[in-house]
Amino acid sequence: MLVDIYDKLIAINDERVKDGMEHQVLARGSRFEGGVVDPANGIAWPSHGGTPMVMALWATALVNEASRYYRDAELLRRLELAAAFMLRSQHEDGTISPPWTNRHSPPDTAFVVGGLAQVYELLAGNEWLPLKQAAGDIRTFLERTIPALLTGGCHTPNHRWVITAALGFMYQLTGRTELKARAEQWLAEGLDCTEDGEWTERSNGIYNAVSDIVLYYTAELFDMPVLLEPVRRNLNMMAYMIHPDGTVVTDYSGRQDFGSQYDMSGYFLVAKLMAERDRSPLFAAIAEHAGQALKHPGWLPNNALLGMMRYSELRSSEVQPSSLPDHYRIVINSSFPREHYLSQMEGAGHGGRIYHSRLHPDFGAPVARHRNGPTSATVITESNSFFALRHGAVRLLAVQAATSFQPGFVKLQRLEEREIGYRLSAVEHKGYYGPVAADRLPASASEKVSPWYLLPHHLRELTHEQSHAIDIDLSENEEGWTIRLRCEAPDLLMTQISFVFDREGELSGGRLSPAGTGTSFWQGGVVTCAAGSDWIALEGGGHEHSARVLNNTAYPANCQTLLVNLLTPYDKTFHIRTSGRSSQ
Repeated sequence: MLVDIYDKLIAINDERVKDGMEHQVLARGSRFEGGVVDPANGIAWPSHGGTPMVMALWATALVNEASRYYRDAELLRRLELAAAFMLRSQHEDGTISPPWTNRHSPPDTAFVVGGLAQVYELLAGNEWLPLKQAAGDIRTFLERTIPALLTGGCHTPNHRWVITAALGFMYQLTGRTELKARAEQWLAEGLDCTEDGEWTERSNGIYNAVSDIVLYYTAELFDMPVLLEPVRRNLNMMAYMIHPDGTVVTDYSGRQDFGSQYDMSGYFLVAKLMAERDRSPLFAAIAEHAGQALKHPGWLPNNALLGMMRYSELRSSEVQPSSLPDHYRIVINSSFPREHYLSQMEGAGHGGRIYHSRLHPDFGAPVARHRNGPTSATVITESNSFFALRHGAVRLLAVQAATSFQPGFVKLQRLEEREIGYRLSAVEHKGYYGPVAADRLPASASEKVSPWYLLPHHLRELTHEQSHAIDIDLSENEEGWTIRLRCEAPDLLMTQISFVFDREGELSGGRLSPAGTGTSFWQGGVVTCAAGSDWIALEGGGHEHSARVLNNTAYPANCQTLLVNLLTPYDKTFHIRTSGRSSQ
């Protein structure tokens, strides 16, 4: 399998090499000359998914004897043009600006450094002399980033480890001790991974793999093996975050992979490295699974072919993979003392505010995973959705509860394990605020105009505070699942339960009526969603009010969403049956 994956990567890389050459700007004098155009917007960018990523594809082909572009003169010329483009795109402060946001961005520069440093290592260590110019320009680019790496900050939790890896690569390249000292400053903040392996951003599709690979580099470059502990924990967790079709559980992500389809390919390199280091059959199994999903060598600094060329031992490993688990019931973060940490937030001094990022108070929230062969279920807290179910080709992407109380989707706060299922619960609070005491008013209050935003709102007295409590019992049975939702609030409160299916399934049955683009009122009866021979059947429905959508909620137009409208108080049960477990 290992040799096959390496050969597969070489073949994939060669195809990507050709594609990159076709999209390179060759017009003399163009501001994008040498850059590789992003097909999505027609512009060449210096970011880690843009021109530098393509440079890594080209460099690996140029020095790999098995590539059809080995020592290809035209490809070398293209690499030189791309390196020159990177130098022109670099700001005077050493940073680059990616296309989406983040001008003069130290973390985005660090992503590029972590990749191009590996490219430089590959080129500089090769005996073919014509590589010298491209290698020299890449080194110049890398050395120019040092001031930004030594002084620059970040936005998100994973950015810290991306920066430490970049500092490590530059420390290895230059030996400048201040680079290590800066990395130690970031590392002194501590590692944000629970005992069960959950990173802050809960991003199984993207940023888990990013944190894993860059911490691996950091551990290696600074000889800090303790940094590999959270990497091990996260890889162990990810073995339980794979759907039957091989895609990753993204139903509760705190980042842009939320609810989108991702495979495990981003974990290939770090799983291979950790399998080799720990002689771990499970990590080898993750690597094998991820390798089968590879369709691209990868963005920087996580290029799989580049990694296999730098770590030649990965091509001949004797670690035999085990089987990935496909029958289990497990709760992630069940013992994480989340409330203990949340209780200390006020003492942190930031007042609940953070700029250009999120505080991620959902970090460490419990998530339950059930897998029974072709059936995969996720029970979720602290997300807009509290349940998701995949059965064969049928995908129930989300079950959500929204109310007019806050208003919006209710994020379930607690998960209690029961013999055959779970109790989820949440209590929301909302109140009103009295006048600011006269002796606490600002001078602007007595002027001709008193702007609302100058008043000290945090000093207002809370009055008439109200609460809304919801309990949800989920239990698995021989036919499928049962969901029971209860709210005892005596006051009239609109509630909307939504069942979101992907657009590939075919809905039939039940009493349905149009509610909006991609949505239908489910007034009652049994609704079945089928894909091929697989189906999921829902029994329940209800229509106690006619609101198409509640404030602060939105449903995806490219899905099929069933809406059940309830009024408080309610005690509502839904039955979910799946094919292969019962007769329809």
